[in-house]
Amino acid sequence: MTMRSYIIAGPTASGKSDFAHRLARKINGTIINCDSVQIYRGIENISASPFAGRDISDNIDGVPYRLFSILPLSEQISVAEYLEMARREYDAAVSAGRSPIFVGGTGYYINALINGISPMPDISPASRNRARELVSSDIDVARRLLPPEFHATDSQRVSRALEVFFETGRHITEFQRAPRTGAVVPSATRILIAPPTDVLRERIASRIPQMLSGGALDEARAVIRSGWDARRAIGASQLVELINGNISEPECIQNWITKTNQYAKRQRTWFRTQFNPDITITKVPATIDDGVLTIK
Repeated sequence: MTMRSYIIAGPTASGKSDFAHRLARKINGTIINCDSVQIYRGIENISASPFAGRDISDNIDGVPYRLFSILPLSEQISVAEYLEMARREYDAAVSAGRSPIFVGGTGYYINALINGISPMPDISPASRNRARELVSSDIDVARRLLPPEFHATDSQRVSRALEVFFETGRHITEFQRAPRTGAVVPSATRILIAPPTDVLRERIASRIPQMLSGGALDEARAVIRSGWDARRAIGASQLVELINGNISEPECIQNWITKTNQYAKRQRTWFRTQFNPDITITKVPATIDDGVLTIK
């Protein structure tokens, strides 16, 4: 049986999670996470997860939620591993007669869902550990070992590129030029939630103090205990600085807001140039029919 599938994307604070939930209730859908931070357990407030302030479960109000809060902070995950899990959840949703609805703002996850990934070499534990240790000690030195066309700056992707180089002597960009395979939803209906920039800025500024008071500080303490790289999640690094006494709470909040706005700008650029939506909603959607009257 062929089920219609969806990818609901948008910058942080755009309202995509609420919209996805309403859509899932309307069309008997299963929501599948495609956010690289919300996949981790224990940082639900920091990651603005749908489970922030909720008990972690497999559903919200009867809607199945998959791939949220499933990994401990002690683990890392590659895009290939995410794609395998996403395919299993997609197949399970279809088998249950439900429409798969992927929701998130992580461009390289969304790209993999639509286009697949290039084959990558197996990595030995020695190469993986060597890469992680170098990135952890000095990410700028690590990036200088990679080619100019490698533009990622987050620690996880730098570490991945470095371990490929250590293992093979070839840069990850060479492998990325190979034909891609493994797309999960190449023909999904793509919905972009894209409110005006000033609206996003207001929503970001108002929600970050709420995240802080909602338990994000305790989550940051857990990040410190786990040894997880706080630079992988906006908010976590600022909260760690606050806990360590390097900045004040107002500075923490302002830095968090600034970094989130910068991230939202990068997301908007990616969606504008890489996503090619079927439907664009240019406001924070208040109802399921805001701009998507054709969805059945």
